[in-house]
Amino acid sequence: MTTFVAVADLKGFAPAARKLGLSASAVTRYVAALEDRLGARLLQRTTRSVTLTDIGARYLERARRILGDVEEAESAAQAERTQPNGRLIVSAPVGFGRIHVTPLMSLYLQRYSNVSGELRLTDHLVNLVEDGVDAAVRIGHLADSSLVARVVGSMRRIVVASPDYLARRGTPKLPKDISAHDTIQFGGVAVPPEWRFVENGEDIRVAHTPRFTCNVADAAIWHAERGGGLTSVLAYQAAEALAAGRLKTVLSRFERPAMPIHIVYPTSRLLSAKVRAFIDLTAETCNWNFDVRKFSVRPSAGPR
Repeated sequence: MTTFVAVADLKGFAPAARKLGLSASAVTRYVAALEDRLGARLLQRTTRSVTLTDIGARYLERARRILGDVEEAESAAQAERTQPNGRLIVSAPVGFGRIHVTPLMSLYLQRYSNVSGELRLTDHLVNLVEDGVDAAVRIGHLADSSLVARVVGSMRRIVVASPDYLARRGTPKLPKDISAHDTIQFGGVAVPPEWRFVENGEDIRVAHTPRFTCNVADAAIWHAERGGGLTSVLAYQAAEALAAGRLKTVLSRFERPAMPIHIVYPTSRLLSAKVRAFIDLTAETCNWNFDVRKFSVRPSAGPR
């Protein structure tokens, strides 16, 4: 179709061939193939001139509109790969997303005015392709999958208690000392509940009988701050209470290695500009290598 329009505009096969960077024979074949497909002659050819038939004139008008639409669609697609625009959908765990991904999304939308955003907070593992999610923040080691993952931080699981509780009941020195303490169980149900540590280079599991069980970290931390006992949480969940002195870490030298924090996305091939910009902004503004002395987002990313 492009070849036919060039021949019609330039009124000849040779000038069309020069414009398109093709041989004259190739131009002739393309136009002939188009006419065969349509079952109609589009051009009248003589040794001196090339003119449109009536059908060719009407087809040329429609062909120009179609090629214009194609060019516009291609330009839009190429722009999405070079300039962030459209709708960015990000998934993240509820607690971490509320505290740390929300300000990141806010900064992203301030920086890229042509993008609208949606943050889906859930502790369930979402299927990015089926659920139409562009990128997801995930904490922990990833199962093998077709997703592309980029490490953007690390997270420790820590055991904490209030200074008042430790003054009354003593500080555990070894993982086995947990059995002599009140414990607060947060997270998935385990039978019996157990916490994991590393002792003498070996992974060990310590079973305990909690006095209080809950399914959200805020409740576990709230009770621990008020002297309720020991609780095992992710470092970011207790960061504010630790910084304020309402909680202290115990058994730190027995902690298991930090878990990675990833941003995952379906494919790295032809990655859209909006997703690439989100990943780059995370690396630029976020400090997600957690220990008890650090919060997640630098001041440039907005309030926590």
